Amino acid sequence: MASSTVPSGELPREIFEDEHDAFRESVRGFLLREAVPHTEAWEEAGLVDRSFWTKAAAQGYVGFAATTELGGAGVEDFRFNAIINEEVAYTGTVYDNFSLTNDIVMPYLLELTTDEQRARWLPSVTSGETIVAIAMSEPGAGSDLRGIASTAAWRDGEWELNGSKTFVTNGILADLVIVAAQVRGRETEGLALFVVESDMPGFQRGRKLHKVGRRAQDTAELFFESMRVPAANLIGGEGKGFRCILDGMNAERILVSHESIGDARWFVRTASKYASERIVFDRPIGQNQGIQHPLAEKWMYLEAAWLMAMKAAELYDTGQPCGAEANSAKFLGARAGHEAAWQAIATHGGFGYAKEYHVERLFREVSLTRLAPITEQLILSFVAEKVLDLPKSY
Repeated sequence: MASSTVPSGELPREIFEDEHDAFRESVRGFLLREAVPHTEAWEEAGLVDRSFWTKAAAQGYVGFAATTELGGAGVEDFRFNAIINEEVAYTGTVYDNFSLTNDIVMPYLLELTTDEQRARWLPSVTSGETIVAIAMSEPGAGSDLRGIASTAAWRDGEWELNGSKTFVTNGILADLVIVAAQVRGRETEGLALFVVESDMPGFQRGRKLHKVGRRAQDTAELFFESMRVPAANLIGGEGKGFRCILDGMNAERILVSHESIGDARWFVRTASKYASERIVFDRPIGQNQGIQHPLAEKWMYLEAAWLMAMKAAELYDTGQPCGAEANSAKFLGARAGHEAAWQAIATHGGFGYAKEYHVERLFREVSLTRLAPITEQLILSFVAEKVLDLPKSY
């Protein structure tokens, strides 16, 4: 049964059903109780309390795609992931660990691992005790995965990992990190993925990076110096990491689009509410077409982005090719969120630049989505090649 719970002024969301509506209400209530009141303190600390993550796990919001034996719910329904991302954005929660864990890391831990590896790692992940991260980017390699310089050499029955990573979300708090490195000295060479534990000798945390936005998200540098990684911690097979990473990118881009659209909805609603209440020259500023028309335009952008995100999610959930749609959804969603954020600042005037209305913080938060996990320029090149049948420019 298609969802009938549609907020006033928004298009119907045909992909959601009644169970998704109930899940959305549960997630939103949890975030309003357990996250929103602590946002300012988390921003000041530059970290989110680990206790929040264990509370989220206790509610079933962490790693629910894992089987019940491993602490999950056995639910592999992309729509639940999308709902969490939308609600995190819509409530202004500062925590990115939901998307990182459920959307990015969990597929690696579920699809590329053996029964023994899953039994070893997943129970503590789904309980919220173990915080995860993924380390791909390097000082000299961001979107270009072939430029990864970290190496893994086979020595005496173990892997010796050397290299450095940057822009690692959860880099400070992470207990378990998936690391991409180039295999050396084996018959099969190429990119491979290793699960490393933070207490292994040779694991070093670098500085916590200070960013324009997402200040409560601990983003850090990581270093691996002659780090011995057991053979049992390789996932996905030797030299197969590049393909494994590419397979996971569509999901990540679709879910970033849902997050961005959640941002856009929050900005448009917040600006509209303010415009209805702010009195200037004896009438609400929302009566001025100079306010009405830009907000109407931003609403159209976000609804158009939502339709593309919905199409991409349906294709992904049914196992169909969706590269162009996933990239397009990410591009349009990020643009919609960024444009709506600026309009909210403009509608609030000077108050939008101050902390009082929280618009300035969320404006800083949303700016990242136009850069990560892939830049707009690369998306345009990808779509041009896929859809227009043009030669590669990258």
